[in-house]
Amino acid sequence: MRKYFTFVKIEHTLFSLPVIYAGMALGYLSIVQSGEAIPAASALWGIGAWILAAATGARTVGFAMNRIVDRHIDAKNPRTAIRDLPTGRMNLKQACAVLAAGFILYMAAAFQLNSLCVLLSPIPLAVFCIYPFLKRFTILSHFGVGLSLALGPLGGYFAVRPILDSAITPVIFLTFFTWLWVSGFDIIYSTSDEEFDKHEGLFSFPSRFGKVKALRYSGIIHVFAFLLLVGLYLSAFYGSIIVAVLLLIAGYLLYLEQTKADDVELAFFKINAVLGFVIFAFVMIGVHLST
Repeated sequence: MRKYFTFVKIEHTLFSLPVIYAGMALGYLSIVQSGEAIPAASALWGIGAWILAAATGARTVGFAMNRIVDRHIDAKNPRTAIRDLPTGRMNLKQACAVLAAGFILYMAAAFQLNSLCVLLSPIPLAVFCIYPFLKRFTILSHFGVGLSLALGPLGGYFAVRPILDSAITPVIFLTFFTWLWVSGFDIIYSTSDEEFDKHEGLFSFPSRFGKVKALRYSGIIHVFAFLLLVGLYLSAFYGSIIVAVLLLIAGYLLYLEQTKADDVELAFFKINAVLGFVIFAFVMIGVHLST
């Protein structure tokens, strides 16, 4: 079990689960505001449990695919050579078994949710299969990583309200915020591999533009991410002072992430984890006050 958790970096779920459940909360808000029948509390708890299963399965597929595709590159990089596949702590067959288990869990959860989730389920899988290859061809690979997490809020929304109409607008803001937020902090993370990527001919913002300029682009991306969060506030929670305060805290954390970008451990893991839960509180409190 320890080997499995290490292989798929289960602690990184701190980035994805808050925005997934925030998407679920926005789905609940849409149900209330549309005058539809509100699910019973027991039904919502059940949906929440299956969302957790789907998120865990999807994340397992994504990470396993990334580790399998990159195993030869990881073996050359001093920073990643200690990972399970390069060191032999896990072999390729075991890694593929982990991927298959994640796929089964993900699809089982989708079938337990609703038909729209089943219909849309191949989209995240396609992203997980494609984005590990992007850094071999384009500096836009960071946006592929961002997209893999940005689909989470939509998944949470459709799990509780499988309807496409204008009420989806707030979760669209959250989805695009997540996309830019993750893409921006992936640029920060990739500064650790600037020289290695240049040597191996891999594409990233730091290898193409250098660390200083890459971090500047990351900052610009995070400015647009914050503006999307403002859009979410205006479209769903306008007028709430406490939600506005949380919005400002989220903006400050994005700023802090940029100022601490030289300390990748602090910026990528710690500040991002706190920001994820601030976003969760921002949405949950906003939904509570709006219903």
